[in-house]
Amino acid sequence: MILDLDIFIERERPFWDELNILLKRQRDQPDRRMSIKEVRRFQYLYQRTSSDLVKIKTFAGDVEIKTYLESLVARAYSQLHEESGRRTRISPVRWLLGTFPQTFRRHWRAFALSIGTFFVGAGFGAGMLATDYDIKTDIIPSQFGHLSGKPSDRVKKEENQEFDFFESRQTFSASLMANNIKVSYMAMVMGFTYGVFTVIMMFFNGAMLGAIAFDYVADGQAVFLVAWLLPHGSIELPAIFIGGQAGIVLGRAMFGWGTNLRLRQRLRLIRADLITLIIGASLMMVWAGIIESFLSQYHGPALYPGKIIFGVFELLGLILFLSFSGRKSGKENRKN
Repeated sequence: MILDLDIFIERERPFWDELNILLKRQRDQPDRRMSIKEVRRFQYLYQRTSSDLVKIKTFAGDVEIKTYLESLVARAYSQLHEESGRRTRISPVRWLLGTFPQTFRRHWRAFALSIGTFFVGAGFGAGMLATDYDIKTDIIPSQFGHLSGKPSDRVKKEENQEFDFFESRQTFSASLMANNIKVSYMAMVMGFTYGVFTVIMMFFNGAMLGAIAFDYVADGQAVFLVAWLLPHGSIELPAIFIGGQAGIVLGRAMFGWGTNLRLRQRLRLIRADLITLIIGASLMMVWAGIIESFLSQYHGPALYPGKIIFGVFELLGLILFLSFSGRKSGKENRKN
């Protein structure tokens, strides 16, 4: 390939200068972590500059330009590997209080789509049950047989049970954790279908909960419903939404909108964020499983106010944590 060297340098120099500026910024602020958008740009500039170096080596002259590009590529390569090595040193507390909520906020639009799809499904499920009550067994899966009967009958039975605080609760709690974590993982993995099945999963989970909520409210059991679901649901449902959030982030990477990076490169860029989101969701599911087993399943009118207050404080605490934890001097890089 024949190149006009002067035109080539004039066209490519802005990209070299931009890469040089990013390298200087990281050198001057070694503790600064680039946002996902900046990492993508850095990767693109590094690849473009490396390609330019290969092309310019076809010219016999211009040793100065060639030396400059070799230095630039070497520094960029070093920065990439240094950054990768830096991320292997993980502090659990710093990860929990900083990395997790920061990652959540960078992908807040994916979370909004996840939770929005769920509640659209909830509205659909409630509307379908209100229109035709006979389809209840079609919306609520067979494994939830305890929900198939009349809500008031179940409430009466539950409220008359003895309060066996520890009997078989450890096993029940472990099974809840395993099942709920599986749901979050499935929501994320389904992102490989370009996010389509993640969205479908969120919708139908919402439809099921909407149908259950309508059934209990229509039968006059709204207080029981809130006292039953809120203590663990205030953590469990957001964890499911975060699983859906991770799936949507993965789906967006599969499409590759707004970037010319290859699929493998796009997946590598979001890998750390996906791991962070799904581990965070799993930890939330562990807590939700404990609460569901040791608190939510005990029913009685005297317990309802305390259970509801507990659930409300949990939800408010989670909102504050995800919204504000890990913020630095009012500034934070976000990925939309």
